Amino acid sequence: MSVRLNKEALEFARRMIADGKVINDERDDWSEHAPSTDDENAFIEKHGMEEFAKWHLGEDTDETEGTKGRCKFPYGDFRKVHRCAVISGESRAGQYDHASIEKALKDLLAEIDEDRS
Repeated sequence: MSVRLNKEALEFARRMIADGKVINDERDDWSEHAPSTDDENAFIEKHGMEEFAKWHLGEDTDETEGTKGRCKFPYGDFRKVHRCAVISGESRAGQYDHASIEKALKDLLAEIDEDRS
């Protein structure tokens, strides 16, 4: 698997955080807060794959372009950035040695936590 940082998604996430579009939830909440497959499909149907990809910091270049399988490391629910998703993604990126994605998520978490204080 060849996963690279989706720079457009990173900039989109930073704008969302700067605009206060963040859910300050806890580490283990992502399993409950993550969009369902039906939610993902409805979002794609309404907004397209390009918009869907903006909600994922990783892009698996081994997967076919324009497919959900290409999008990795979600950080929100298509409305807001979720702190729990950022934490979960950072942990997974570190576990699978995706250093640029791990750093991007660590930076996003710092921006979120800075706004919390």
